[in-house]
Amino acid sequence: MQTKRQLQVAEMVKRHFSMVLMEEGAYIYGRDIMVTVTGVKMSPDLSIARIYLSVYNTDNKQAVMLMLEEERSRLCQVLSNRLRKHLRRMPDIAFFLDDTLDEMYRVDNLFEQLYRDNQMGKLEEGG
Repeated sequence: MQTKRQLQVAEMVKRHFSMVLMEEGAYIYGRDIMVTVTGVKMSPDLSIARIYLSVYNTDNKQAVMLMLEEERSRLCQVLSNRLRKHLRRMPDIAFFLDDTLDEMYRVDNLFEQLYRDNQMGKLEEGG
């Protein structure tokens, strides 16, 4: 369970890092690819921010994550400039791919295929 302060700092990092990606993202991974921040989790001592990202409009999501990792120092610097009035110490950031949406589409497609193949059984009417 995260503390109130952890949640506050996580939301602040999420908001500001989203802005950083809007400003710097096109220089890193191009204009066609879209990266969104889906969540941030802070360590208990607020020294590490785990940033969860969703990547769209590309099949090679890992390549985009590697590009972001290569530019991590620059992204940290831009983020620290935005957060310096709000935090005493800038947390280290770590990027993680959030593939929840991809998983949801995959499972949905599996259910659709089962319905098409009549393998789901009969639907009960009237509840």
